[in-house]
Amino acid sequence: MKKTKKQIAEIAKNIKLLVLDVDGVLTDGSIILDNEGNEVKAFHVRDGHGIKMLAKAGIEVAIITGRHSKVVERRAHELGITEVYQRCHIKSVAYEHLMEKLGISDREVAYIGDDIVDIPIFKRVGLSAAVADATEETKAEAMLVTKNRGGRGAAREVCELILKSNGKWKEIMDDYNKI
Repeated sequence: MKKTKKQIAEIAKNIKLLVLDVDGVLTDGSIILDNEGNEVKAFHVRDGHGIKMLAKAGIEVAIITGRHSKVVERRAHELGITEVYQRCHIKSVAYEHLMEKLGISDREVAYIGDDIVDIPIFKRVGLSAAVADATEETKAEAMLVTKNRGGRGAAREVCELILKSNGKWKEIMDDYNKI
């Protein structure tokens, strides 16, 4: 289901919502547990900045993840993500709720995943992206495979693609270049 760069850019220009998995997408997939039962996750700062730039451009961001973690709640809050669905073993249920709540169509959604549980949503969204280190089955179903690995800039890569495709990248850059 791979598309050319031109086809992907055409799809990306209409994106109004980016939905992200967490483990393996916003993180490298590692789950670190300490002796007190605390969970630790590492997030890439540029992925977070990409998410903030999307929000600045008026593009919604949501999280749908199979696990539950207070760390995810904290990171989502830091990034201004209000639509956070955790403990979603069947992600399409949360996706349906999100679509109904936001009132947008599948073709206006981009989704980034890394594992086979993400494939059902890949088959629905306008733009499906698998991170570079996703499972082979997941990459085979994605329209786009990022150059970067999960937790290592993959989300930023998709954020920039969306912003450049819909003509908002220059506006974002101009804001940063103001003296």
